[in-house]
Amino acid sequence: MDDRKRKGYAWAISAGFCAAMAAISAKLSILQFLRYGLVVVFNVVMWACYVNSLKALSSLQATVTNFATNFISSGLAGFFLFQEAVSYKWVAGALLIVIGVFILSKSGIEKFRTD
Repeated sequence: MDDRKRKGYAWAISAGFCAAMAAISAKLSILQFLRYGLVVVFNVVMWACYVNSLKALSSLQATVTNFATNFISSGLAGFFLFQEAVSYKWVAGALLIVIGVFILSKSGIEKFRTD
């Protein structure tokens, strides 16, 4: 994997993590204006990271990497921070998402020639 793609995946993972942080911030027991402020800040940073990931990756690769990171980060935060239950179905779904992201990351984008 070249350096450009590696950076693209780092941006996509950062975007997914920031999206999860926005969701986590919304559940915190803090002052309401601070809670909403954190949600807005994390969403703005998430969009900036996502746009940067699109510069190096296909939209499909950037989107599924962002989604997978958000899904897994949110689920783990719910389990560890908020003592939410995590079912076997959730773990199986998370595993399938990670496998799908891995497959998509290894797939190349074909260039079509028009002669």
